[in-house]
Formats: sequence, structure tokens, C-alpha cells
Amino acid sequence: MTQNTLRQQYRTDANLNARIDLHRRFSANPYPWHRWVFDQLALPADARILELGCGPGDLWRENAGCIPAGWDVTLTDFSEGMVASAQRNLVETGRAFTFKQTGAQDLPFEADTFDAVIANHMLYHVPDRPRAFAEIRRVLKPGGQLYAATNGERHMIELWQLLEPCIPHCSARALEVLKGFLLENGAAQLAAAGFTGIVWRNRSDALEITEVEPVMAYIQSSNTLMDHAWTGAELGAVRAEVAARIAAEGAFHIGKVAGMFVAL
Repeated sequence: MTQNTLRQQYRTDANLNARIDLHRRFSANPYPWHRWVFDQLALPADARILELGCGPGDLWRENAGCIPAGWDVTLTDFSEGMVASAQRNLVETGRAFTFKQTGAQDLPFEADTFDAVIANHMLYHVPDRPRAFAEIRRVLKPGGQLYAATNGERHMIELWQLLEPCIPHCSARALEVLKGFLLENGAAQLAAAGFTGIVWRNRSDALEITEVEPVMAYIQSSNTLMDHAWTGAELGAVRAEVAARIAAEGAFHIGKVAGMFVAL
């Protein structure tokens, strides 16, 4: 996926919110994703934190009541629209955040600035990850930690396989989007970049979807399928198949393989 395609995909938060909504409404694990991510952060009371690819700011909006008063949090995204959405969404928290539009490959911060860098499902979009990793290590304080969430190769495989009749090799295309930084290859990339103490924290979950239209909204917002011009017949066929699975099994089951690398 080109950077121009990504800019279009994330120009606003509409596409991302359609995908987040599916997970928020139908995840089998009652422990919300953003709360789980937040709870992984083992940081001092006066920590300085940088989030890369902050999107609409959900990590902080959904955990506003849990953020230690002494934390200094900077939110960044390569999309101006996403930064604007985060600013709007976080006004209601009453907390002071710093916002900056920037990509991960050239961070406009001094060396040894942050106790933690958070990269939540975004490193697979970065064209030059070694350069981004070098920048992350530069801005981290000695002993600072990177928290990098990502997926595994079989994440949501049931959905991509369902779409194969419309889009040949759809599951391979989904993997193509993510393969830059996955559960299966992320640790090796981090080690090659000089990170140490690398651990994977897994989060067990699945989707149990009982409504058709949220699935349709998800696939039509997907960055995997942005270049596919859906026909009415194709959408009708997908809608019918999802409805049939829900009718037969009570829900459309989709497995999730996701978690987080933590590294020094």
C-alpha cells in the first residue's frame, strides 16, 4: 500500500472508526482492547510518553480516569485529520495533552526525552521501519520502553476467506498489508534494530458477530480492500453469506490474533 493510499484511508477517522466499532461491539473478551493496552504500561508517576499513530485518541479517551496526574503525554499521527480528531475527542477529558503531526521516521523531539513510546497497530504501515526504530530508540530515555501492538498472520482469517469468491486471494492481500510487522516477524526486527528484553504479551479474543451490517461497514472501510470497486452483486453475496452464517450458528465467528511487543 502506497503512502498516498494510506493518506486517503486515514484522512479522517471515519474508516478507522468503522473498524473499531466492529471490535468494540462484538469482541468476546469483555476486557476492552484500549484498557488492556493501557494496563501494560508499567511507568513511573512522572513519565513522559509518546504515542505514534494515535488515531482519534481512543487509548487516552477510554482511560482518562486512570491516567496518573504526573504523566506528560504527547500524541502524534502522520495524518493531520487524525490529530485534529484526537484533539477534539480529548477535550472532554479535561487533561492537557501535546499534539503533533509527524510520521515515525523523523521524530521532531530531542534525544532521551520519553520514558515510553507507544505504537498501537501502526508499525506495519511505516515504509522504512529500521529508520523509525532508530528514531524511537533515539527519543527514548535510557531504560525507556517501546510498546508495539500488532497482529498475527491468522488474525481475522475467517473474514478474509469469506471474501475470497469476490476477491481472489483476499486472505493473502490482508496478510500483505500487515506482513511488515507481525507477531511472527516483529521480534526479529526489533532485535536487529538494537532493542533488548523483547517479550510478546498475547491477548486472547475473538469476534462473535450477530449483525450483518457492521461486517459490511468493516469491509467497505478496510485498507486491505481500498482498491477494490465493490459491485452491488458482490456486496449482496457477502451480505447473504454473513446472514447465513449468523442464522446457522447464532453468530459469525472470527478469530483474533493480537497482542503487544514490549522492548527496551
